[in-house]
Amino acid sequence: MASAGIGRVQAIEALTRKSLWLASWMVHHANHIRPNIDGVKVGGHQASSASMAAMLSTLYFGVLRPEDRIAVKPHAAPAFHAIQYLLGRQTRQKLVDFRAFGGAQSYPSRTKDTDDVDFSTGSVGLGVAFSAFASLVQDYVRAKDWGGKDRSEGRMIALAGDAELDEGNIYECLLEGWKHGLRNCWWIIDYNRQSLDGVVREGLYDRIESVFKAFGWKVVTLKYGALQRAAFAEPGGDRLKAWIDACPNAVYSALMFRGGAAWRERLSDEIGDQGEVSALLSRRSDDELAALMANLGGHCVASLLDQFENADSEQPTVFINYTVKGWGTPLAGHKDNHAGQMTSAQIEQLREAHGIREGHEWEPFEGLEQPETLQAFLDKVPFNTKSSRRLTSPAVPTIGPQFIGTGPTSTQAAFGRILDAIAKTDSEMARRIVTTSPDVTVSTNLGAWVNRRNLFASKEMVDIFQKEAIPSTQKWRFTPEGQHLELGIAEMNLMLMLGAAGLSHSLFGERLLPIGTLYDPFISRGLDALNYACYQDARFLLVGTPSGVSLAGEGGAHQSIASPLIGMSQDGLASFEPAFADELSVIMDWAFDYMQRSGDARPDLADWPRDVTGGSVYLRLSTRTIDQVPRDAKALPINDIIRGGYWLKPPTPECDVVIAYQGVLAIEAIEAAGRIGGDRRNVAVLAVTSADRLNAGWQAAQRGHLHGDQTTVSHIENLLSEVPRGAGIVTAIDAHPATLGWLGSVLGHRTIALGVEHFGQTGTVHDLYRHFGLDAETIVAAASRSGSRRS
Repeated sequence: MASAGIGRVQAIEALTRKSLWLASWMVHHANHIRPNIDGVKVGGHQASSASMAAMLSTLYFGVLRPEDRIAVKPHAAPAFHAIQYLLGRQTRQKLVDFRAFGGAQSYPSRTKDTDDVDFSTGSVGLGVAFSAFASLVQDYVRAKDWGGKDRSEGRMIALAGDAELDEGNIYECLLEGWKHGLRNCWWIIDYNRQSLDGVVREGLYDRIESVFKAFGWKVVTLKYGALQRAAFAEPGGDRLKAWIDACPNAVYSALMFRGGAAWRERLSDEIGDQGEVSALLSRRSDDELAALMANLGGHCVASLLDQFENADSEQPTVFINYTVKGWGTPLAGHKDNHAGQMTSAQIEQLREAHGIREGHEWEPFEGLEQPETLQAFLDKVPFNTKSSRRLTSPAVPTIGPQFIGTGPTSTQAAFGRILDAIAKTDSEMARRIVTTSPDVTVSTNLGAWVNRRNLFASKEMVDIFQKEAIPSTQKWRFTPEGQHLELGIAEMNLMLMLGAAGLSHSLFGERLLPIGTLYDPFISRGLDALNYACYQDARFLLVGTPSGVSLAGEGGAHQSIASPLIGMSQDGLASFEPAFADELSVIMDWAFDYMQRSGDARPDLADWPRDVTGGSVYLRLSTRTIDQVPRDAKALPINDIIRGGYWLKPPTPECDVVIAYQGVLAIEAIEAAGRIGGDRRNVAVLAVTSADRLNAGWQAAQRGHLHGDQTTVSHIENLLSEVPRGAGIVTAIDAHPATLGWLGSVLGHRTIALGVEHFGQTGTVHDLYRHFGLDAETIVAAASRSGSRRS
């Protein structure tokens, strides 16, 4: 595609220069021109944006289609925002306010930015791996008999710095992609050979290439630009090429910073012969020689277009594009340029080079020739669709709570039975559920679901054990109709898969209801990716089980302590820890609806619970079997269960003490209440199903009071208002005591918080509960200290 009077390559080159200037000016303006009231460094990444300017421009202005999805290198955010501005998808004011409140974000953000961000980036490496899981989810969706099959397949693309490849989650992802037949995935490496703190080690390229080839990726290397290839064809050019190939990274970077005269001196000393090579050098001025040596493949639009347009989508492909960090700026090549910024003198030098008049710094075509022709070119760019690239999918109707009876059970076992009951239905909800687990499918009670709904694979695979007539409780049939994605033992991969599946409605126009299970203590191993998935507003149900020191025989490494606090503090994640199967049934039914909500309220400002905007849900479950409360499902306090708590035994005006428990400590709490009642002291029992929901509701009420709304009363305030002020509270949880310890602050009741603060060990549940002071006897003793002392 070209416009009259300007070729396609020339148009992209001009827009590359413009995006480079805008990105550089954006950072300079934020740090040196815009008033800085608090004096804290604003920051930005001029050099990292510069090294990727040509690649980003070639993609957005020449290669990408609307259905492609892109994760941009976080440190190239200024260049990305500049390109979106040129495409008309970002406002000038957002650029002016870069890194200010309400302005373009420091790193591309799907939820905080208003321009066209597909995948948030920021915690380096996660956006790269996320693109691979998004591709796997796209294949999953297209394998189903759903109406969205007619949509064009998009390429899932990640642009990454070479230093990002130090992140371990990238290599965990490579293995998973190999196992699942990854396709339609491009990773584009900005190989500038510099990291945050210096220049990368020699030989990195060979390691990168060998790793990707080992996992079945096609490796495309673009080292030389068109200018360099033309010079290599001249007499003596072979010696110049050999010198470039042998030049250490640090030397090349240093010479880039020093400029044309330094290049001439070094090349003349090392390969100049007063013959062909000397003639090659002498035909070029210092500026032309500097431009030649800077013309690596990652900065050459013609070369980039050629490599991208000839790439195949069936095989995952990594493009290793040689670049110079800080290309096209006075910072080029300097080892301190990552967080460094151009001085006022250097930005003026860049201004002069780009022909930018003072006061016209933000103009889209300032300093460029044929602005009308360039605008016409932009209007016809394939990626520049006028419609939203964020798709929609209608909410799936829920089918109501699935109650499984009142026999003794654990919440983990109840979860499996509830899911199996859903699997038996011929409902749209059952068809839209997709489960996944990091090699703990059976031990987290997904086995019945998988046997009924099968494992997913793009092609049918025979269950060899079944074919050989070997008895097995697991019918491991792989089929395109399957609804379980089996992962290896890597919790980061689990969270990234949940994040990708949880955005399927927006990315691919088809609603999924993802459920991921893992051992509860290992949530911490995937916490960065969990936070990342929530930051993108992905929707999923995360099930952590088994949990706590009630997993007594497994020892401290398998006994979670802090996970309820993670559930409380993680934005975008509503966490629950029910004790009984009927509570779990109610919560799961609510969760499938909550995961699909999409109200207009801003998630960062909405009052909690986020019943307008929705979010993801985390269930903390246990393997400990407990007797169920015999009660009619119709009489369940459903709203209170969802809001976080209800009275299992309500207080009376003579109440001395409240025992508030969460999860499996229901057994000890009920036993302790019985003992205290036998002592003729009035005791109430508060069943907390979600400390997270209770606390968030209370916090929202306090914010309302601060803003003048004195009528707002939270659920926990209503509950505790029934308790005499002189009564005490004993809280008990198989986790950190701070989870419930705040209850005394609500209305000022004296509180003793029981829980686990140290690593557990092996033993029986009775041994460990007595050791940690969670047994009924300790609860009774605490109640006697916290309760009122009436004569």
